[in-house]
Amino acid sequence: MAGHARPITLVGTPVLHQPCRPVEDFDAALRELADDMFASMYEADGVGLAANQIGVDLCVFVYDCPDADGERHKGVLVNPVLELPALENRRLDDSDEGCLSLPGPYARLARPDHATVHGFDVIGNAVTVEGTGLLARCLQHETDHLEGKVYIDRLSARTRKKVLKEYEALRAESPAG
Repeated sequence: MAGHARPITLVGTPVLHQPCRPVEDFDAALRELADDMFASMYEADGVGLAANQIGVDLCVFVYDCPDADGERHKGVLVNPVLELPALENRRLDDSDEGCLSLPGPYARLARPDHATVHGFDVIGNAVTVEGTGLLARCLQHETDHLEGKVYIDRLSARTRKKVLKEYEALRAESPAG
């Protein structure tokens, strides 16, 4: 696979906490960024990765994960726009969620069990991705990143504090910490 793994940006780094810029140039640099994002995601054992998670403030994310039926989906979404079911049709999935930018802890987070994202591929073709199960969660999680949100921003204050405390303890224990 082409691409070079880049370091994952950790929670607290400004680029993770501000909205990303829309992509305007669908060029070789964008394709190289997507290749590096896939390499970075695979090296970190993730199922999705937003550009700001490797320090690039552009509206791009990659994903490679299964849907509710176990079918694997892989792709790149540029300038994505998330669409969720109407409230009366929405069913929540309260599975555990984690993040490569906050390695270690997981927390239960209710999200709609179905999501659709409209955007573009790396050469500028319009694409729509519909997801259920883990793919729906991934589409929502990565779109959040591009808006400057991390999953812990959606948790209660108490749960968020607990997750951050666990994360800090893990960092203190690790040799790189």
